[in-house]
Amino acid sequence: VVGLEQIFADSLSRTRFTFLCSSLNTCPIYSLSLSRSIYFHNSFLSIRQAGDRVKPHCLTMASVIESAWTYLITNFNDFQLACLGSFFLHEIVFFLSGLPFILLERAGWLSKYKIQTKNNTPAAQEKCITRLLLYHFCVNLPLMMASYPVFKLMGMRNTLPLPSWKVISTQVLFYFILEDFVFYWGHRILHTKWLYKHVHSVHHEYATPFGLTSEYAHPAEILFLGFATIVGPIITGPHLITLWLWMILRVLETVEAHCGYHFPWSLSNFLPLYGGADFHDYHHRLLYTKSGNYSSTFVYMDWLFGTDKGYRRLKVLKSDACEAEGKEM
Repeated sequence: VVGLEQIFADSLSRTRFTFLCSSLNTCPIYSLSLSRSIYFHNSFLSIRQAGDRVKPHCLTMASVIESAWTYLITNFNDFQLACLGSFFLHEIVFFLSGLPFILLERAGWLSKYKIQTKNNTPAAQEKCITRLLLYHFCVNLPLMMASYPVFKLMGMRNTLPLPSWKVISTQVLFYFILEDFVFYWGHRILHTKWLYKHVHSVHHEYATPFGLTSEYAHPAEILFLGFATIVGPIITGPHLITLWLWMILRVLETVEAHCGYHFPWSLSNFLPLYGGADFHDYHHRLLYTKSGNYSSTFVYMDWLFGTDKGYRRLKVLKSDACEAEGKEM
C-alpha cells in the first residue's frame, strides 16, 4: 500500500502504473488484487483532493469577523471608526432594541408580563423619541468626538490582529463591575434634593418607563453618569472591537432594565446578582427620597449599603399574598 501511494505521487508515475496494471490485468492471479488496490487508492486520492478543494471555503466565525474588520480598517480611518462608527452603531442597537417595547405597550401585547398597569400616551412616547434624537446628536456625538484623543492616548487601537475572546470577555466583565460601582454612587448623588430637582428629575418624568427612556435624561446627567460607562475603557485602552461589544451589551442592558416588562426569560430569573427590569422599575415608581435600587446592572451594591430594603420588603409582601391566595383556592 505504501508503495502504491508513492507511485500515485505524480501524474507521470500514475500513467506508468496504469499501463502496468492494464498489462498485468490479463493475468488472473493479479487481476483481482490489483483492481481492489486501484479502487482503494483512487478513492483515497479523490477524498484527499476533494478535501483540498473544500478546505479554503470552510470559513470560521473568527475568519468572517476578521475579514469584515479588514474591510472596515481599509476603507475608514481611525477617527471615522472610533467616533462616527461608534455613534451610528449605538443608534442602531439602541433604537432597534427599544422601539419594540413601544409597540408592545400600544398594542397591549404580552400585557400579563407588564410590571405596571399604567401605559404611556403616544404623545409622551413621541416626546421621548424627539428629545433623544436631539440629545444624541447634540450631546452624545460631540462627546464621542471629544473623547477620541483621550482613548488614543490610553492605547485604544483598531488594527489587526484582533484580541482573543478571552481578553475581550475579561475586559468587558471588568467594565460591567466598575461601571456598576461608579454608577451606583453617581446615581445616589443625583437623588440628593437639589440635583434631583434640577437635573435627575428629567429622567424620572417617566414613572412608567419603557425601553427608550433609559437614555432620556438631562444633558448634565448624560455627561455625569456617562463617565461610569467610559472609565473602564479609559483605564485599559481596549481594541475598538472590545469597545463596540461593551457598548452594545451596555445598551441592551439598560434598555432591558427600563423596558417595563418582566418575562419568564428575563436574565434576572437566571442570574441572582442581575437587577433587570423588575428591580429598576421599582426605582422609577417611587418618590426620589425613598426609591433606592440605584445600581445599573447588579444588585449587590444596593444590598451592601441597604438601599434596596423597600424593594425587598415589597417582594416579601407580594410573595406572602400569593401564598395566601393559593391556600384560599
